[in-house]
Amino acid sequence: MTATTLLINNNNSRTKFALATADGGVVADSVSAVETRPATAASFADALAGHAFDRAVMASVVPEKAALLRETLAAAGKPLVEVSHRAKLGLAVDFPKPETVGADRLANAAAVVALGMPLPVVVVDFGTAVTFDIIAEGPAYIGGVIAPGLDAMRDYLHQRTALLPRIDLREPPVAIGKSTVDAMLSGAVHGYRGMVREILSQVSRELADVHRAAAPPKIVATGGYADLIADGLPEIETVDPLLTLRGIARIGALTFSQP
Repeated sequence: MTATTLLINNNNSRTKFALATADGGVVADSVSAVETRPATAASFADALAGHAFDRAVMASVVPEKAALLRETLAAAGKPLVEVSHRAKLGLAVDFPKPETVGADRLANAAAVVALGMPLPVVVVDFGTAVTFDIIAEGPAYIGGVIAPGLDAMRDYLHQRTALLPRIDLREPPVAIGKSTVDAMLSGAVHGYRGMVREILSQVSRELADVHRAAAPPKIVATGGYADLIADGLPEIETVDPLLTLRGIARIGALTFSQP
């Protein structure tokens, strides 16, 4: 009988769980999530209990919560593989200190290769921070960009001013706001798109001029605000909300299929 693998994406905002398919994909309707910050060993145990599995693969960028997940899995007798530069990724990591690259970023890179995307590719992951990760011919992960997340921009305005409210992020109705909320929405969303566009422009230029890329990069987005921001950025060709989980699944498949 084929063993069932649980995929865990433990990031700063939410911890997602899903089951892997037999061929290293993701069972889309198996995805569940808990908020990371308040999570306890008990809440993680409850989340794990919702899935029938034999082993797990985890990408974590939250050491404290990763420790809880390790303990919970160990108590359940489930073996665990963790994503790192030492894992079977399916690509090289061309980076001076590969141990400093986030597990989620490596998982995204692994997904790009597993999906057979033409290289180079830039993955834009809209999380607590927004990351831009570049996968070049080889295939190889060659580095990236880290910038503040959209929530950080929104929350900073509220926390550091006396009168500006905390807003719910959505598409601004106008560029020229006729209310404080609309003005803040315009600044946050349009301004954020401008930042993303400029970073993509600089990365694309460097890929061509320094790395001699044969073609412009394909841009793929994932993460919580990917749909909102990508909607106004034609540079982003694909939005894949399951990209990180797909990469974790790929790493699991490579790990469990090889001695």
